[in-house]
Amino acid sequence: MDLALDKLHEECGIFGIFGHAEASTLTQLGLFALQHRGQEACGIVTAEGGELLQYREVGLVADVLNPDVLKKLTGTSAIGHTRYSTAGKNTLDEVQPFSVTCQHGKIAVCHNGNLPFAEARRRELERDGAIFSSTSDTETILHGIARTPAKDAVDAIKKVLAITEGAFSLLFLTPTALIAVRDPRGFRPLVLGRFQGAWCVASETCAFDLIDAEYVREVEPGEMLIIDADGLHSSKPFEVKKHAVCTFEHVYFSRPDSIIFGRSVNESRHKMGKQLAAEHPVEADLVVPVPDSGVAAAIGYARWSGINFRQAIIRNHYVGRTFIEPSQSIRSFGVRLKLNPIKDLINGNRIVLVDDSIVRGTTSKKIVEMVREAGAAEVHMRISCPPTAHSCYYGVDTPDRKDLIAANMNVEEVREYIGADSLGYLSLTGMLEAIGLDPATTCNACWSGKYPTLIAQSVSAFHQVNGEL
Repeated sequence: MDLALDKLHEECGIFGIFGHAEASTLTQLGLFALQHRGQEACGIVTAEGGELLQYREVGLVADVLNPDVLKKLTGTSAIGHTRYSTAGKNTLDEVQPFSVTCQHGKIAVCHNGNLPFAEARRRELERDGAIFSSTSDTETILHGIARTPAKDAVDAIKKVLAITEGAFSLLFLTPTALIAVRDPRGFRPLVLGRFQGAWCVASETCAFDLIDAEYVREVEPGEMLIIDADGLHSSKPFEVKKHAVCTFEHVYFSRPDSIIFGRSVNESRHKMGKQLAAEHPVEADLVVPVPDSGVAAAIGYARWSGINFRQAIIRNHYVGRTFIEPSQSIRSFGVRLKLNPIKDLINGNRIVLVDDSIVRGTTSKKIVEMVREAGAAEVHMRISCPPTAHSCYYGVDTPDRKDLIAANMNVEEVREYIGADSLGYLSLTGMLEAIGLDPATTCNACWSGKYPTLIAQSVSAFHQVNGEL
């Protein structure tokens, strides 16, 4: 069983830079740092002499964007994208950045987020004669820009995004400018940096750390940055809306060495672990993280509880998404392709397993079984967020609600299913206090079911009426 199928996934990371002779190389490095946000495909577009040069391919950044490719992507400005795709849609047509030529000139775009109303908009455009080359919601934005009467590309982008509902952190590239936009609710992160006189924009600050760029600030919700030969220009051309930043960025998605929404991700996870220990204490001998996402919270849990911390489960980082499966008769290794216990640490001890979330529950069940087989006297599961019981419409690949174990079982039933001696989830209040964000400015719909947009609520209601939830 693939652990990737039992985790929530961000669908992409984005990076852009304007005003540097090595724009494509720096973008490749930025995307390499953002590889955790999407491992299926990647691409770069550069601007050179009035033209946009593009390369996109399925695969990891280091393999796809190799030195031979980068040599051909000349120019002093670039945008790039790394993508996670859902099964069956991992084709070259879906790989960003997308690039078009229209009445407003040449424009490329890459997107982190999700537009819940995109399917309806797509059908409208198709009835009007639009031809789509992908299934991506991002392409509806490009079609809108191409069809919108405006004085230039920037004006068209403003007009289209002013009537676009959903989650979007976007980078646009034209032959003369880099344009960064974050939706008015600020669902997905976007940060601004400076490198050797050039401006750069990325999903996370860890991309700046790799190239030794200076982190300047967050791109604010509802802000549009235009970076061109005259410098950086900031505006807020969209209707002001209540902020709804994605809390799961701190729980799981972002790298622990990033600063997201003005907060250290690593510090947030340590505090979540401490709060988890306060809310769900247990007598045990070892605190063991489920690697890698449970490590920071497990350290916090161990520190508050006084129980020894040990990395008693080892992760194999070199397993790809696909592998040759043996016949059913010898297919009993389950999660051991990626995880394996250190038996001499576990044997005879009472173990607290700390993980960031439980999605379908199948992986947690296998891990608990594996730890018991390694000789654990007791296995207590602790989760550093509340039960994930609702689907996301804002840029996270979430299973249908019928496949979310917390939507169909209470905590005791989940505990029994995964085979743990006890199970404790961090409370929503405790999680938000640990992160330090104002609850009124966060999106917690995957736990609470309270969606910040009417569109998502109507989608949810539609599924309920049709018996799909």
